[in-house]
Amino acid sequence: MDLRIFTEPQQGASYDTLLTVAKATEDLGFDAFFRSDHYLSMGNVDGLPGPTDAWITLAGLARETRRIRLGTLMTAGTFRLPGVLAIQVAQVDQMSGGRVELGLGAGWFEEEHKAYGIPFPREKFARMEEQLEVITGLWATGAGREFNYHGAYYQLENSPALPKPAQGKVPVLIGGHGKTRTPRIAAQFADEFNIPFASLKDTEAQFGRVRAAAEAAGRKGDELVYSNALVACVGKDDAEVARRAAAIGRNVDELKANGLAGSPAEVVDKIGRYAAVGASRVYLQILDLDDLDHLELISEQVQSQVR
Repeated sequence: MDLRIFTEPQQGASYDTLLTVAKATEDLGFDAFFRSDHYLSMGNVDGLPGPTDAWITLAGLARETRRIRLGTLMTAGTFRLPGVLAIQVAQVDQMSGGRVELGLGAGWFEEEHKAYGIPFPREKFARMEEQLEVITGLWATGAGREFNYHGAYYQLENSPALPKPAQGKVPVLIGGHGKTRTPRIAAQFADEFNIPFASLKDTEAQFGRVRAAAEAAGRKGDELVYSNALVACVGKDDAEVARRAAAIGRNVDELKANGLAGSPAEVVDKIGRYAAVGASRVYLQILDLDDLDHLELISEQVQSQVR
């Protein structure tokens, strides 16, 4: 089981804070550092000092880390034109020496679009499908050839399809709870399918839908990596769990029901149950980015037990 650190910087984090967490992620042996792609905080937080851009952040981290994978859960398709995003991701991949992964979603948080003047189209999923066709098409176009695309939303003429990612093929992550369209898109484009904040029952059902869609598309169901994103709140005893839950404004019982919370032994057991329904990777949503002792505890007493 791979454990990856997943952050939500829109809730309040500077680049320096993210750098500190990314370096701890690397030093403590975690597989990857991922971040959300949002421009507006959610819930009862002020979001200070303000948002950081996902791909600018990852570009900086690409030069200041050496081993960990870097990526997004999920880049909002509404934020970037697909040709521009293909260039950005390829460049950050080059800067990292081939350690980047692209999670792409349709975009959903209308308020942040209004707050920063970003168009919020109705046909988001259809646009995302074309974006995936463009991005993967640009990367797959051979050197010296041109890429052309004529879709309903995007048109590219005589593109040199440059630059290329360092690793050849950047892994693409698709995720979500949709029962029909999401599995179909994942089957067509994804190297990894991620389901965020889902129960064991819902995880098993959604993984099954994606496997079936992959097989219907002519792929092997197990060709994809299957992963969960779950909030983490681990403590060496009940008091520490309660303190960490309070720090993120959550209830311990709710966290235990819906996330990975409790003692290291409890969390190891629950990760095992997700593994039993098909997950081979978990993104640990870390909401208190100043609590590096939390990461150290997870590394020493959880990660060491699930690898």
